[in-house]
Amino acid sequence: MREIIVGKNDAGQRLDRFLSKNLPLLPAPLAQKYIRLKRIKVNGRKSERDFRLSVGDALQLYINDEFFGKGGEKENLFFRRFEPKVRVVYEDGNILLVDKRPGQSVHADETEKVNTLINHVQAYLYRKGEWNPDAEQSFAPALCNRIDRNTGGLVIAAKNAETLRIINEKIRAHEIEKSYLCVTVGRPNPPEGKIEGFLRKDEQKKEVAFYRRPVPGGRSAATLYRTLETRGGLSLVECRLLTGRTHQIRVSMAEIGCPLLGDGKYGDGAINRKFRETRQALYAYKLRFAFIEDAGILNYLRGQIFTVARVPFRDSYFPARNIP
Repeated sequence: MREIIVGKNDAGQRLDRFLSKNLPLLPAPLAQKYIRLKRIKVNGRKSERDFRLSVGDALQLYINDEFFGKGGEKENLFFRRFEPKVRVVYEDGNILLVDKRPGQSVHADETEKVNTLINHVQAYLYRKGEWNPDAEQSFAPALCNRIDRNTGGLVIAAKNAETLRIINEKIRAHEIEKSYLCVTVGRPNPPEGKIEGFLRKDEQKKEVAFYRRPVPGGRSAATLYRTLETRGGLSLVECRLLTGRTHQIRVSMAEIGCPLLGDGKYGDGAINRKFRETRQALYAYKLRFAFIEDAGILNYLRGQIFTVARVPFRDSYFPARNIP
């Protein structure tokens, strides 16, 4: 028999979901069977699979050792292997805002497994002593939003499970405003407006198409934009996302005839080569916590605005312009 004590980052979960996270080698049907047979108990008593766990609950597991793995897996986690490099914009006991550099993946993908933003964030919190994976059952610091590999800017990381839940809820409720700076080819006409349509992603091509009318598989998208300056055939544009779709700004600006400079997928190859730009000039430069409903332990962030210190391409093409 083994016993697991539920900590604050695991509280509130259903018993079956806790087991699936903490014991990935235990098949879900077998876990449910063991719950029915009282081989998995909570506080010494039989429980249902949808029982909500609380801090301090003790799980007694009368199951084979093979379902716990070989042990020592946490010693191989990437965050133990390298010095973290994290550009911190804001930090407190619940949340971490970091400025991701262009070219870095937020999570592991087919091109990168180790040097990802999440691994650096976890390494940073581990080195600070704010996260001890050996004391956790299933929670690990997590990113609440993601941006494209070649896009830089603000990413929110949650230090605990309650923060992760709240931020995810606020993103879904559109109570966190995300603003971007970009350089477009040409000047948008009109210089300020709203781009609305439907985006459909081709998973094989990894491309997104823009439609003015609903289409099967399409998702509604809305982007506010305003032109800040035009110089030398290029414009500095601020965009604010009203929805959060894949490649939304890149596709939307291309749709109105002003693709992003450096965008190899939706942009103008000849102009990109002229300016020697190989990455889209797009940066998630500002976040506003526009909470309307109660935000629990994060209420203190209501109305706060955070911006990055520097947007590299803005300095190159519009050097006299201050961040708006």
